[in-house]
Parts: sequence; C-alpha cells; structure tokens
Amino acid sequence: MRLDVVTIFPEYLEPLNVSLVGKARARGQLGVHVHDLRDWTYDRHNTVDDTPYGGGPGMVMKTEPWGDALDDIVASGYEAGAHDPVLVVPTPSGRPFTQEVAVELSERPWLIFTPARYEGIDRRVIDEYATRMPVHEVSIGDYVLAGGEAAVLVITEAVARLLPGVLGNAESHRDDSFAPGAMANLLEGPVYTKPPTWRGRAIPDVLVSGHHGKIARWRRDQALCRTARNRPDLIERCDPAAFDKKDRETLSILGWAPEPGGRFWRRPEAVEE
Repeated sequence: MRLDVVTIFPEYLEPLNVSLVGKARARGQLGVHVHDLRDWTYDRHNTVDDTPYGGGPGMVMKTEPWGDALDDIVASGYEAGAHDPVLVVPTPSGRPFTQEVAVELSERPWLIFTPARYEGIDRRVIDEYATRMPVHEVSIGDYVLAGGEAAVLVITEAVARLLPGVLGNAESHRDDSFAPGAMANLLEGPVYTKPPTWRGRAIPDVLVSGHHGKIARWRRDQALCRTARNRPDLIERCDPAAFDKKDRETLSILGWAPEPGGRFWRRPEAVEE
C-alpha cells in the first residue's frame, strides 16, 4: 500500500516511523510519503490560507496550493507504479470512521490524505478531485481538533494493522471490538495474563479450565455485558439474527428484550450489571 499525506506540519507525522506502522514501512509493506503543502506556495510568506467568502471568523485553506500539490503527487505516484488512488479527507463533517471503513480502506492500494487546518479546505478542491478518484470524507469522532494530522495517524494505524503480514499473528484482529463477523457491533471483553493472582485478584476460573467451548462462551458473554453497559446504542442497532440462543439469554439477564420480529430494546426496569 502507498500512503501520501499533504500537511503544513510534516513533523506531526513522525509517529508513522514507529511501532507497527514503522515496522511495516521498514519491511516494504507500506510506503509512506509526507509532503509539505508550503512547497506548493509561490509568495514569500508561503501563504496557504485566506479569508472566507461570505464573511465569518477563521481562515480557509486556498485552492491553488492544494490543487498543485495533489496534481504533482498523483502524477508522481502513477510514474512510480501506483494505481487507483483514493482521497481521504479527515473532517468532523464526514461520515464516522469505523472498523468497517478501516477494512474498506485497507483493501485499496493507494491512499492520499488531506489533513486540513483553520476552517478547512476550499470545497472546490474536494469537488474537483471527486471527478478523478473516490473521495472518503471521514470523522474520527464528534469533536473538533486543531488540524487533521492526528486523525491521519488514527486512520493509518487502524488501516495498516489490517494489511497482510503487519501483525505478528494474522488472527489477532479477528476478535477485536467491531471486527467484521460475530464482533461487528460488540466491544471486546476483558483480557488477562500471568500471574494468575495479583494483589489478591485472581483471573476468572474459566480461563484456566482448558474447556475451549466454555471459554468462548465466557468471552462472548463478557463482550455482550461490556457493550450493553458502555455502548447500549450498539445493542439497539444489532440485527437480532446475529444473536444465538445463549446471547439472548445473556441479554435478557442484562435487561434487554427483543421487539416482536425486531431489534432489542432495554426494559425500563433493567438494572445495571
């Protein structure tokens, strides 16, 4: 996979040299190219922003530097053998970035990120490149940052760990929170390691029972419990068909009931776990 990032703060992307992403780069599984937007400015102040049409506070990033930068990056990428670019625009006004979106992006060979500052990028830039390639406007949460670089780091790490060979164990992400399949709308439950007792706290007996079926059921129940407690909205959105008989029994104990032929809802008399 090839990643290009255009930013006015290249140093913000230094974390891409460490951890799993850094190792993937060193092994040649991930090619990361960070570009300084100011290299495409032509005045002595390296201006990348201007006042917004229509008035209002804040500044807007200009079309010319972004257009020239993206044109050159796309051309150089094609020359290097990259193909099928996707423009990823981190913005609080985008669709939520989820594990499903991470999987979708991990299947693309080339991502170009446009982390903005100020009030964002002149809309015409996004509209222009939407005629040339798929554009994903994504939000990592319902809040506003000073710029999109932190979102690029989040998205890159979520995507890169899904690439073949990046994780030491290819099965590591199978049971992650939100992982496609059985965990699609659930949070992962608690995990434990040695020693078996720490400060008087013992790990659950089932985890040392050696009974793989009971362990799997315990982990599933813990995922349901944690999701019901911390993200009840996920339970409400789940397709009832995704729950087996044991799931339904656990949810009933937790105070949830299925609507006739519909989704689960929390009974008013339900109590906390």
